[in-house]
Amino acid sequence: MDGLSSRDIETLGEAGFVVGEGFLGPSLASAAHAKAVEHLAAGMLARAGVRRGADHHLDDAVRGDSIEWLDELGDFSDVWARFDELRLQLNELGFLGLRRCELQLAHYPATGAGYQRHRDAFPGDDNRRITAIVYLNPSWQPEHGGELTVFVDPPLTLEPRLDTFVVFRSELIEHEVRPSRAERFAITAWYSAR
Repeated sequence: MDGLSSRDIETLGEAGFVVGEGFLGPSLASAAHAKAVEHLAAGMLARAGVRRGADHHLDDAVRGDSIEWLDELGDFSDVWARFDELRLQLNELGFLGLRRCELQLAHYPATGAGYQRHRDAFPGDDNRRITAIVYLNPSWQPEHGGELTVFVDPPLTLEPRLDTFVVFRSELIEHEVRPSRAERFAITAWYSAR
């Protein structure tokens, strides 16, 4: 993929989100999936909690994924570089002033795990301005569930197929991961202006 087009950036500004295919390209997407499986098998992911600070706790009713924070020098450095290219493109075409990127690998087990409807940032909080997600699931089938529902009008449902991606405005777009009946991997980037 060459990146988002000028029209994609307009859609992001107007609708709050944009969806596409081929963010990483076939070979990098397949390699990222293999690395994700390796990291899971090696115990490098930890259960994700809800809330922060003293209120932080695990709650399967809210979210059932395990996560690993990724850095730009680790096993996913090529993926990190691709997300950083997207940051630069968003700045160039969308004048967003994005300075920082956080990257997270997430795994949902095939036990019906999901993540309830939420936003990635609170209104007026510059901590997360843009969310970008790429899915790492080859041979995904509709019966596997695990769709991302984006609560726009009308709601959008996105299957987490290999190299499908979505970019959206973190403080505006509510979204939900539907219960997954197959192993489900995704890498999410959050971009901030700080």
